[in-house]
Amino acid sequence: MSNAAGQRIFLTGASSGIGAALARAYAARGATLGLVGRREDALQALLAELPGTHAYYVADVAEPEQLATVAWQFIEQFGLPDVVIANAGVSAGTLTEERGDLAVFERVLRTNLLGMVATFQPFLMAMRRAHTGQLVGISSVAGVRGLPGAGAYSASKAGVTRYLESLRVELRGSGVRVTEIRPGYIATPMTAVNRYRMPFIIPAEVAAQRFIRAIDKGIARTTIPWQMGVVARIMPHLPCWLYDFLASRAGRKPRGLRT
Repeated sequence: MSNAAGQRIFLTGASSGIGAALARAYAARGATLGLVGRREDALQALLAELPGTHAYYVADVAEPEQLATVAWQFIEQFGLPDVVIANAGVSAGTLTEERGDLAVFERVLRTNLLGMVATFQPFLMAMRRAHTGQLVGISSVAGVRGLPGAGAYSASKAGVTRYLESLRVELRGSGVRVTEIRPGYIATPMTAVNRYRMPFIIPAEVAAQRFIRAIDKGIARTTIPWQMGVVARIMPHLPCWLYDFLASRAGRKPRGLRT
């Protein structure tokens, strides 16, 4: 029996991309899923194709009250989740000089960083009391160092890394595990808009299987695929003059929100 068989999984950002791939992989292994997303039609379509008993909840992670409501609905229906995966995220190309992009900065930070906090919060006290559970946050290699034209996204993912590290230390010895997964390039609707080379890109289905293996092992932090892990280890040690030169030549994400 796999580690996922019989598990209860609460998953945000389940409508498409990595979230939908994770839902399919977990359902195939016998887990019970609570699928959270903003698009009801996409959630219904996903639910219809999954084996087993699951539920979907329409909510925006940038709205904490909505998340609290659906979290309690999941607990009432299935019990306390074994694993909570804060996967929901948005991406956008942003420019500080563009006044209209200030609202985009706010939306990205509220969704990617504060939305993760709001995802974990409804479950954490009960997990502490039960001395069990796992909180999984999806960050990004983009948070290792700032990328040009992606200030909002890079800042949000850097914040996620520091938040998850703080949370992991806070929960040390509590029985509640914290796992950070830093994806590189994954083939999803979010990356489909990129008009530049994306090294080591892998399909979402392949990424989902690797995510689950890392979650099963309770790894504190991992980068997927491993080739981007090598890059992520090197990048912090580059002097600013060299990093700035190299990064300034990188492709830039088009402006506008992508989910």
